[in-house]
Amino acid sequence: MPSFDIVSELDMHEAQNALDQANKEVGARFDFKGSNAEFELKDDTILMKAASTFQLQQMLPILFSKMTKRGIDISCLEMGDIKEGVKTAQQPISLKEGIDKPLAKKIVKAIKDSKIKVQTAIEGEKIRVTGKKRDDLQAAMQLLRKQDLEQPLQFNNFRD
Repeated sequence: MPSFDIVSELDMHEAQNALDQANKEVGARFDFKGSNAEFELKDDTILMKAASTFQLQQMLPILFSKMTKRGIDISCLEMGDIKEGVKTAQQPISLKEGIDKPLAKKIVKAIKDSKIKVQTAIEGEKIRVTGKKRDDLQAAMQLLRKQDLEQPLQFNNFRD
């Protein structure tokens, strides 16, 4: 029986490369000279550090452009609150990976409401979709690509 998995994965190596490029650009820009502005990756969180909130706002488009050029969907970035100190400002950005329960239920409901003849099963942080026909599975993929979900989805492990 044909099947595929719906997952939400993030290539951490590409994310690190994008951060390295963003740090290089911030270091080279004239408006950031001497401000010790930088991006730092710890586990699944990017920490933006700068001298002021204004500089943090200037760093965000740099990060977005480098992530996009590296093939990382910026909808997997979740912005945290800006913390201002005496001489520094910091903003954490968490990297969302995996499909959580509410999103999984929303995906399953969308597939069931479409009346496509497939079965879905939530298996941890992925969703397995099975059907009798390959065309039904491809229709389910198209349906999910058109949906406005808050997280990027990938389809892998396609078995015929």
